[in-house]
Amino acid sequence: VACLLPGRFCRLAEVTASSRHYVDRLFDLDPQKVLQGVIDMKNAVIGNNKQKANLIVLGAVPRLLYLLQQETSSTELRTECAVVLGSLAMGTENNVKSLLDCHIIPALLQGLLSPDLKFIEACLRCLRTIFISPVTPEDLLYTDATVIPHLMALLSRSRYTQEYICQIFSHCCKGPDHQTILFNHGAVQNIAHLLVSTSYKVRMQALKCFSVLAFENPQVSMTLVNVSVDGELLPQIFVKMLQRDKPIEMQLTSAKCAFINVAALRAPVWAKPGACAVFQLDHDLKHAHELRQAAFKLYASLGANDEDIRKKIIETENMMDRIVNGLSESSIKVRLAAVRCLHSLSRSVQQLRTSFQDHAVWKPLMKVLQNAPNEILVVASSTLCNLLLEFSPSKEPILESGAIELLCSLTQSENLALRVNGIWALMNMAFQAEQKIKSDILRGLSTEQLFQLLSDSDVNVLMKTLGLLRNLLSTRPHIDHIMSTHGKQIMQAVTLILEGEHNIEVKEQTLCILANIADGTTAKELIMTNDDILQKIKYYMSHSNAKLQLAAMFCISNLIWNEEEGSQERQDKLRDMGIVDILHKLSQSSDPNLCDK
Repeated sequence: VACLLPGRFCRLAEVTASSRHYVDRLFDLDPQKVLQGVIDMKNAVIGNNKQKANLIVLGAVPRLLYLLQQETSSTELRTECAVVLGSLAMGTENNVKSLLDCHIIPALLQGLLSPDLKFIEACLRCLRTIFISPVTPEDLLYTDATVIPHLMALLSRSRYTQEYICQIFSHCCKGPDHQTILFNHGAVQNIAHLLVSTSYKVRMQALKCFSVLAFENPQVSMTLVNVSVDGELLPQIFVKMLQRDKPIEMQLTSAKCAFINVAALRAPVWAKPGACAVFQLDHDLKHAHELRQAAFKLYASLGANDEDIRKKIIETENMMDRIVNGLSESSIKVRLAAVRCLHSLSRSVQQLRTSFQDHAVWKPLMKVLQNAPNEILVVASSTLCNLLLEFSPSKEPILESGAIELLCSLTQSENLALRVNGIWALMNMAFQAEQKIKSDILRGLSTEQLFQLLSDSDVNVLMKTLGLLRNLLSTRPHIDHIMSTHGKQIMQAVTLILEGEHNIEVKEQTLCILANIADGTTAKELIMTNDDILQKIKYYMSHSNAKLQLAAMFCISNLIWNEEEGSQERQDKLRDMGIVDILHKLSQSSDPNLCDK
């Protein structure tokens, strides 16, 4: 057997004498010495790419292939040759190219005709390694028409033949032509039972195989939907593989299978007689809904707290389109699962800026919010909160679509979660917003509703409402404008909260609102002319909690700022109230924040 090695190997590392020794031993006249030489070569190349390259340059590959194909070679020798060739293939892409140049694939495929299982497994393992390399043309698997049926027959030999063959199929099935060949040779029926194998690796490779077999192929999808294993239909098996106790790789791949197999619904049912067609369509719809729901829920769960997984999910082909389509599904459960998935993915800053914008996700989301059951509204409004963050490109078109009115109506809901999400979204919307948007929010809420929210029994509603007020009252022109129209009501609300039985966080947020008001040019006079508020600020400067003390001091700092008109009069009034004495005392505090302030 001749093997013309490409010139590229002339530039590889210097060939050592020890490497030549390994190759020379392959030509020994004593079969036992040849076997030992191959075994020693196997041990020498493990994890050593330099040694692999040297041996290839010295012509080890054609000799190993010769020994592998010789019927006079012992089965042990042929097996060891296949193992070494597989190890060489695990090196660089150049190594694989050299093996392909020496026509390794026909030699290994011929080896699969052997009756010896261990030799077959070694050949398959080597074939697997070669076919998963990006430099190997997939069509080499389909050149000889007898290969695919023989591989199907070998699936029953052992769990290793099952694992390697499924892996070969999944890497070599690259389009409808390959799908058709595998399908026509019974791939679905032969591989289906492997999904319930006791070996995780076999189950995983079978799953990957189905994901490529059925991809954009209604014929395969329709067949899969109706195949059963041990009394369970494949869609039901896919759903089981979606469960959270399964490894993430299995969950993601089964989710892909779940989505792909919904394509079966697109197949025509008109050819079936009336009642049968209706029954079949109902049957397929039921399983399709179960699959889509389970897949969406899985993606939502996996992407909840892991940015890398969120990226993988979104980069899955057609994934965003599937999610967007899921928002308009007839099944409420599927719609809910799709919205949950979208909510999970919306936690990614990067995706909010890219994929969410590219697919204009906000449009179908706003449509969902117009008319949906509360359970869907809760998740959809949570998602909208994320789309309204300051760095989201979706924020502006959402505003233009009339979101303020919608969100203000949510704050009046009897459903607590909807009230929280409504005010939360408004809070995000108000952050660094233009004055017109802030005015529209206040107009949409109304003073009465604002008071209602500030007196809500739920602390989350209260905190988000205070957060909204704080965002509204930012930048001096905005502070002065809002306080000129709503100052009396806001000051009244602040007073009620500071007097009420609220936790530290609520009171700190309220004092921060006062500090913002104190930063206004004209708005600060609403504090200076309100002795009740000034006494409360003084009280919190001496509070036992450092957070409240610091927030109160911010109020004082903004009120007495030297560079502003009327600062001397304000300083005199606060000095008369005893504020300076408290400041002297705080300057001796052990808390560095209080001391510095």
